[in-house]
Amino acid sequence: MTLPAFFIAHGSPAMAVESNDYTQFLNQLGNRLPAPKAIVVFTAHWDCPEPSVTMDDTHQTLHDFYGFPSNMYTIDYPAPGHSELASEICALFTRSNLPHQPVRGRGLDHGVWVPLLHMYPQANIPVVVVSVDSLRSPQEQYDIGRMLEQLRHDNVLIIGSGGTVHNLRLLGNDEDEPEDWAVEFDDWMEERLEKWNTRELFQYDKKAPNARTAVPSYGTEHLAPLFYAMGTADMSRKAKRLFQSYPYGTLSLNCWQFGDDV
Repeated sequence: MTLPAFFIAHGSPAMAVESNDYTQFLNQLGNRLPAPKAIVVFTAHWDCPEPSVTMDDTHQTLHDFYGFPSNMYTIDYPAPGHSELASEICALFTRSNLPHQPVRGRGLDHGVWVPLLHMYPQANIPVVVVSVDSLRSPQEQYDIGRMLEQLRHDNVLIIGSGGTVHNLRLLGNDEDEPEDWAVEFDDWMEERLEKWNTRELFQYDKKAPNARTAVPSYGTEHLAPLFYAMGTADMSRKAKRLFQSYPYGTLSLNCWQFGDDV
């Protein structure tokens, strides 16, 4: 079974306890996909120079946020790990001469377990987490994703978890209409993603409208997972946006599918 890859905006940690159009979409997405043998997540909340891969067979749930209601800190997402798959990922990186780090004992950050909580609430599918490097170019991020493309043909679901517009300093309130600058940036990305125009996408910071506002210098790690996930579908080069909304007027919640439908 060949599965598409996805870029999924993980939004606020509070999404773990919310019920809205986006959480319902994620639940439906998990239900309509064939059950994967494992899930690989490139997460925005693990940013380090060398790709790091969780080697654990069990995971702890990280509550890597502050200022939220107390019930948020009791949520457990006890998905197992998959050390065999993690070793295969490391072997693929080695084959491409990419320095990397196997890591034990890290756990699942909220960029991983919050969306998975809605997609696979039973937490019964093994998860392997891979870090991103926000200082690499989009081309390099894409190329690292491409190293793992063969995993999709072995019933492995690959997800990039982050956000396209993720400027937390410019959040509005729940009643806000989407800000024009946020929509303009996402629309520019949509046009180039659908055409698989990597030449312009890899220069989004220079070519996209409102790029510095949508993806501030302190938040590039949230866009990076999109390029990693996109790279894993390099052979098919098909992209489709499945969902879009803007809570707080600027926080872009979108989901992109890369690869063929199943």
